[in-house]
Amino acid sequence: MLAALTLISALLAVTTRQIFRAAIFLLFSLIGVAGLYFWLQYEFIAAVQIVVYVGGITVLIIFSIFLTQQAGEKMPKQQIGRQVFSALAAFCGFALIMLQLYKHSFTATTVTVLEPTVVNIGNGMLGVEQGGYALPFEIVSILLLAALIGCIVIALKEKNIE
Repeated sequence: MLAALTLISALLAVTTRQIFRAAIFLLFSLIGVAGLYFWLQYEFIAAVQIVVYVGGITVLIIFSIFLTQQAGEKMPKQQIGRQVFSALAAFCGFALIMLQLYKHSFTATTVTVLEPTVVNIGNGMLGVEQGGYALPFEIVSILLLAALIGCIVIALKEKNIE
């Protein structure tokens, strides 16, 4: 049910022509992804998903929509070339994921489990060696910066020159 909620919300987010509804469908899709993380017992990643994506990016998008007072307006219909290109890009992404899943062996390995202390979590999150998450941390910060810039661009009003 969570996967269906996520997929249907994501599909509605990219197909609706009303920008506010698209933001709400994106919100539900991201909540569905967080629900999948909770279901897989990855509570920390689920909490980060809710705080960063649901609480941060989606709220910024909704605020920028309200700032431009375009909540009730419909977005223009996209050209057929853009629709074909986006469908092709989605298919290529799906094919890449399927190829990676096909090539991966999915063998069980033994892992040493560390005690979840603040020091161990901090060393794991900010470590640059094998198993460290410094690079993904930086990528998420760039993503948040791009979302903030995008929201500022959306929020800018066009001046009518008379």
